[in-house]
Amino acid sequence: MTLYDNHGRPLNYLRLAVTDRCNLRCFYCMPEDGIRYLPKKDLLSFEEIGRLISILATLGISKVRLTGGEPFVRQDLMQLIHRITEIPGIKDLHITTNGVLTAPHIAALKKAGIGSVNLSLDTLDRDRFKAITRRDEFAPVMHTLEQLLEHDIPVKINAVVMEGKNIDDIFPLIELTRHHNVDVRFIEEMPFNGEGNHYPTLHWTYTRILDYIRTQYPTLTKKIDPQGSTAYSYHVPGHRGDVGVIAAFSRTFCGTCNRIRVTAQGTLKTCLYDEGVLDIRALLRNGLPDEAIQEKLLTAFHQRAKDGFEAEAHRKNHAPVSESMSTIGG
Repeated sequence: MTLYDNHGRPLNYLRLAVTDRCNLRCFYCMPEDGIRYLPKKDLLSFEEIGRLISILATLGISKVRLTGGEPFVRQDLMQLIHRITEIPGIKDLHITTNGVLTAPHIAALKKAGIGSVNLSLDTLDRDRFKAITRRDEFAPVMHTLEQLLEHDIPVKINAVVMEGKNIDDIFPLIELTRHHNVDVRFIEEMPFNGEGNHYPTLHWTYTRILDYIRTQYPTLTKKIDPQGSTAYSYHVPGHRGDVGVIAAFSRTFCGTCNRIRVTAQGTLKTCLYDEGVLDIRALLRNGLPDEAIQEKLLTAFHQRAKDGFEAEAHRKNHAPVSESMSTIGG
């Protein structure tokens, strides 16, 4: 079964936040003093998550990515991972992590058949890491990267490009692709930091990032992007891995977007830039049968904004985007 939205875009990819809590305080994600976290009772339980994914699988969702906050802050996460791998129709399970708590679970992730791991890593310099994340956790993150490579788990490194913060890390991060089979993706900074946009104008757009990369790697070659990809994919001849650039703020990929999001409290977002379009947690807890929940989900999918700009324009009172990515679900 193929699920389509009202613009004819196939929907097959769920990004589900298992928690809004995080053990880092990244500059681009939340204020230094953190955010007000949800009480545990307000989070979807593992049973509710399993039921929701089963319902979505019957509609055509086949790929799931677990996000947060930081997923491994959620106790017994591996139990949920095993539960999801047993749901009929789910073909791919992936996870996004900051790597601080991940290394001890990598062998179990490999055994569970995890499809890939997205590792948030904005710098290869310990001091800059501490300045960006406001925590001194560089060593365990690098250990996680080493373990992922050793266990031959596909790895994508996500680096948010920030004016005055980590521009000097762009080339060193690309150098990781020379000898390692990793994808390094550079992401435009977005205003999802609990404070609003840090800059009046976004200096490091995806085009400027690409132009900068080409000053050091003039043979950078465009690859064919997979269907539904948010990244523009490139390869440096002679390197084992690839390079990507994600126009997260410019929103050039909306026309092929195949994903939906569910926050840790069970709110459906059919676009990263909307305010949430359906309270799934209430539906699950109010005793609705699966068929009724399916109908409400389909209604939401068929009222989807055509792009991130339209979704942002429809926010209540045209309020600017300012919530933390940890609250939204990465």
